Formats: sequence, structure tokens, C-alpha cells
Amino acid sequence: MTEAQTHTLAVPGADLVYDVRGPLPPAGGRPSLLMIGQPMTAEGFDALAAHFTDRTVVTYDPRGLGRSTRSDGRSEHTPQQQAADLHLLIEALGTGPVDVFGSSGGAVTALELVAAYPGDVVTLVAHEPPINAVLPDAAGAERARAAFHEAYQAKGAGAGMASFIAMTSWQGEFTDAYFAQPAPDPAMFGLPTEDDGSRDDPLLSKNSWAITDYRPDAAVLTAALTRIVIAVGEESAGTYTARTSLGLAALLGQEATVFPSHHGGFLGGAFGYAGKPEEFAAKLREVLDAG
Repeated sequence: MTEAQTHTLAVPGADLVYDVRGPLPPAGGRPSLLMIGQPMTAEGFDALAAHFTDRTVVTYDPRGLGRSTRSDGRSEHTPQQQAADLHLLIEALGTGPVDVFGSSGGAVTALELVAAYPGDVVTLVAHEPPINAVLPDAAGAERARAAFHEAYQAKGAGAGMASFIAMTSWQGEFTDAYFAQPAPDPAMFGLPTEDDGSRDDPLLSKNSWAITDYRPDAAVLTAALTRIVIAVGEESAGTYTARTSLGLAALLGQEATVFPSHHGGFLGGAFGYAGKPEEFAAKLREVLDAG
């Protein structure tokens, strides 16, 4: 695997740390391939990047996460701020527009990047973006989100994450049956039952609610020169992020493209939620090459 070269880019209110695998400018005339997540940081893409040694791959830690420190005195993570950061990062690369693979919250940020800076992206593959507004049961999704936040506030990270897992693994709309369930036991998922007192987790606090509250502008996105592909995992069928992917694809007048595995289908075994990174990379390459 090409060794990553780590760089730091000073932007207003933050220092962004990013990694470049491969030459700049990229070899062969292909755009750099930017892989972004949220709240996941760069290391989550290690297994996927290993299958793109013929491309220049760029990963980064969003401001305030991982190695990227912020000095703006804020704690919220918004698609608009992250898109502005990515615009500056793409400018710093100095190689013109890039291809983007965005996962989860990173896919939402990537949509805003295309909307706000339409010249920055050639092809965007947006994998399972969690956007409540595209769901018929958007109010139910917001209520389910509030429930895992309340569990976190009341009992800590283990309880909050157990409730989050219950939400993201639920099949179908968030009906009365979902809310009638007893609170899940963190121990069932191997999660801690003790409360360490912290309340600043980017996933379980309200710091990332702007991601799931994002409202995509279909007219702007479909008018962009960027080719947008909405991706959904074959094992995700019926779950929250599969439904948001299908809803977003319909909003943009397309069908979602099915990828191997689940929401973390590109992950290796280091994160305890291994997908099928080799098969996932093959599908991503196929989609990018079709552009």
C-alpha cells in the first residue's frame, strides 16, 4: 500500500489534518479520490484506500474530530462548515476537481460541497447519507434520534449507543411499535454499563444534529455538473440509512446503486464492524470508472 503523507492545512478556526496516498498531481490524468466520513475520521478508510493504489487517495479528519483541532470556540458539526473546509482542502491540493466517496455524515457533507462549490467534484458517490427530511416518517426519525440522545444524557455513552443501535437497525418506519420497546441493555451489545460522565460524543450529543437535519436542494444538485451516485448497502435493506438513501435517490430522480455489505461495508476488521472492503472497493471502482 502507498504510504500516506500527512499534512496540516490552516483554515479559519481550525487546523485540518489530511493524508495523501500517491502523487500530486495524480498519475494517469485521473482526479484525486477524496474519501470522507463524519463523525468517522481518516483511519476508517484505510482498508478501502488499500485497494486504490493506482489512484491518489486523500483522507482527512473533519474539524474538531481526531487530529483536526478547532479554535473557533464551537462544538457543532455542520455540513456547511465542513463543505467550506473541504473546498479549501481541494484548493490546497492544487489538482483541480476531485472524485469523492462520502460515507454516512460524510456523504451529507459531500452533497453540500457539490451544492455550494459545484466546480470541486467530478463524481460523488454518496453512501447511505442519514437525512431525515427525505423520509415519509421524518418526524418519527427525529423522535428516535431524540430518544438516543436522551438515553445518553441520562445514563451515558453505553446507554446512548445501545439506543442508537436500536434505531439504526430497526426495520421500516418508526411506528408506535418502535417507541413501545423497552430501553435496550448496553451489555447486550458489549457496551459499558457505567457512566463516565462525558457528554460530548459527536454522535450521541446534539453536536451533529445539523447533519441529519440537512435539507438537500434537489434542483441545485440535479443541475450541477457533478455526477451524483447514491449508494446503499445490500445488507442494509429496510434500515434507517437504507431508507434515507432510497428517499434521497428518489428526490434526485434516480435509483440507488447497491453496494456490497452494510453501512460500514468498506471497513476492515480493526473496528469490530467489518464489512467486505475488497468487494466494496471493486464496486466503487466500477461506479467511478463508469463516469
